[in-house]
Amino acid sequence: MSVWQGQPKPDKLSVDEALKQVKKGINGITSKLYWGIVGMVALIVCAFIITFFFAFRSPATIIGILIILITMLLYLSLIIRHYHILNKHDLTQNPTEYLNTLKEYQKNRTKVIGWFYYVFMLMISAGLALYFIEVLENAPVYFKLITYGSIIIWFLFITFYLKPRMFKNEEEKLNLMIDRLIRLQEQFD
Repeated sequence: MSVWQGQPKPDKLSVDEALKQVKKGINGITSKLYWGIVGMVALIVCAFIITFFFAFRSPATIIGILIILITMLLYLSLIIRHYHILNKHDLTQNPTEYLNTLKEYQKNRTKVIGWFYYVFMLMISAGLALYFIEVLENAPVYFKLITYGSIIIWFLFITFYLKPRMFKNEEEKLNLMIDRLIRLQEQFD
């Protein structure tokens, strides 16, 4: 009995502190999503201007740019959707509903990001390959090799180094926020 009573009691979370930490974490994620939306809109506008105001002779170039535009629009719709999911609820109004929303967001994001990322990279690569057919038509062979090699290295770097670290970091933040809300909910149950 004395051993049982001697066990440290689980520390109670302060409601205000826990909610403040979760809000801060969510604000960080939504801020990144917001700036991702702004950046993607700027890139789409640039790609649109390039497509319709530059004179390309090859239909492959225009098809390449259109593939890139469609891919960017798909990605933009995805991050807007994620932004709205995280930003539509007020944490302080109903923490249980917010917790369920976070869990659903995390499950959905993990599933979608897994397959969408590779489709995104494939479509961007195909679009760039078609675009560079005409753009690099008169370039020397070494310049073509440097250009295509740089793009391949960049995509490999993003895919195998940067992507896992970025998503692991975001996953850890989401897990921490979900854990705080679960602990907070358990205190009141």
